[in-house]
Amino acid sequence: MRVLIVNTSERTGGAAVAANRLMEALNNNGVKAKMLVRDKETEQLTVCALPQTWHLRWHFLWERLVIWLHLRLKREHLFELDIANCGTDITRLPEFREADVIHLHWVNQGMLSLKDIRRILATGKPVVWTMHDIWPATAICHYTRGCQQFHTVCGRCPLLPGGSPKGLANKVWEHKEKMLDGHHISYVACSQWLADEARKSALLRGQMITNIPNTIDTHLFRPQDKRKAKEALGLQAFKRVILFVSQRVTDPRKGMSYFVEAIRLLDERYPDLCEDTVIAILGGHAEDVTVQLALPGQPLGYVSQPQRIVQVYNAADVFVLPSLEDNLPNTLMEAMACGVPCVGFQTGGIPEMIDHLQNGYVAQFRQAEDLARGIHYVLAEVNYKELSANCVQKVARCYSQQSVAKRYLDVYEAACQPVKKNDR
Repeated sequence: MRVLIVNTSERTGGAAVAANRLMEALNNNGVKAKMLVRDKETEQLTVCALPQTWHLRWHFLWERLVIWLHLRLKREHLFELDIANCGTDITRLPEFREADVIHLHWVNQGMLSLKDIRRILATGKPVVWTMHDIWPATAICHYTRGCQQFHTVCGRCPLLPGGSPKGLANKVWEHKEKMLDGHHISYVACSQWLADEARKSALLRGQMITNIPNTIDTHLFRPQDKRKAKEALGLQAFKRVILFVSQRVTDPRKGMSYFVEAIRLLDERYPDLCEDTVIAILGGHAEDVTVQLALPGQPLGYVSQPQRIVQVYNAADVFVLPSLEDNLPNTLMEAMACGVPCVGFQTGGIPEMIDHLQNGYVAQFRQAEDLARGIHYVLAEVNYKELSANCVQKVARCYSQQSVAKRYLDVYEAACQPVKKNDR
C-alpha cells in the first residue's frame, strides 16, 4: 500500500512533527509512505515539496489579507483563523497519482483550498484526514473556545467583529458543506476528546470519525543521565528544574499566566523547596516571560535539533503544560517518553495522557493553586522513580510506532472498501 501524507510544513509545528513520525512508523511497518509539503526543510528523500512558484507565497498572503479585512484591519486572531480560499491542485502530481491513499493532516495557510480538497475527493481515491485541531469540523477556527455553533451551523463567529450570521464564517461553512457533499472522508482525531467534539459537528454528520494517538520514536526520546543533561544546558546539577515548552510561549492558549501564578504560589508556600529550584523555558519569546517568574528562569529559546530537545527534557524534573485548550500535545508525550512526570489542566486530551497521581498530576481547569499543588506533588510528595517509570511505560504501551501504525493500517484498509449507503 502506498500512502501520501499531505501537510503544510515538513518540520515546523506540532502537526508536522506528528506527520513525520507517522510516516516513519508506517515505513517501518510495511507501508510505503511519502510526505508532500509546501515548506520542505530537509533533504529527506521520502518528503517531496510542491512545485516552487510565486503562487505559493501569494496563496498565504491572499488568505491572510482576506481574514485581516474581515477583522477590520486588526491583527488579533489573524493566525487563529483559516478560510482555505486558495491553494494548490495536487491531483496532477506524480506522487498523488501513484498513491493508494491520500492522508491529509494540517493543510492550512495556503497549502490546499476547499476546492483543492474537493478535487482530491472527486478522483475517487480514499481520503483519510487526521485532525490535529477542530478546524475540519468547524468553519474557520482551530479551537472553539467553548463556542458550540458548529453543532448546528457556524454563523456569528465570536472571533470576528460585527457578528453577522451570514458573514465570513457562514460562507466558509457553506463551502465546506459543498466540498463534502456526496463524498466520504475517514477522519482520525488524535485524542478521544477531539473525536467526541468532532462527532458533534453538523458538518461531519455521517462521516467516519475514529481516534488514534500520535506516535513517537522511543529510541530517540528516552531517559538519559539527568545530571549530565542539566550540566550540558548550563544548569546546576543539584537544582530542581521545572520545564515549560511551547512553540510560542506567549500564546494565551498555552496558559502562561496560570504558570506564572502557580510558580508564585509555589515560592510563597514552599520556600525551602524553591530555594533549589529553577525554571527552564523552551520556545520562541522565552525571554519575554522569564522576567515575570518568582523563581530564577533560564530562557532556552527555540530549539529544532531533536537530540538537543531530548537533552532539554532529560534536564527537567517536572514538565508543566497549563494549556487552556489542547488536543494531544506532542510535548507531553516527549516529556513522558524521557521519564519526566507532567502536570497539566483537565482539558482536551491532556487527561488521556496524564494518569492522575500515577505518572503526573491533572490539575483542576484554570486553577493555578491546584497547578502549584501538582508541581509540589511531583517534586516532593511521591516516589519520583516510580512516577518516572510509569511515564515511560505509558508511552511504550500507547504511543509506540508499531501500535499506531497498525491502527492506521486498519483505517486505510477500511477506507479502501466501497462505501455502503447505510454507512453514510
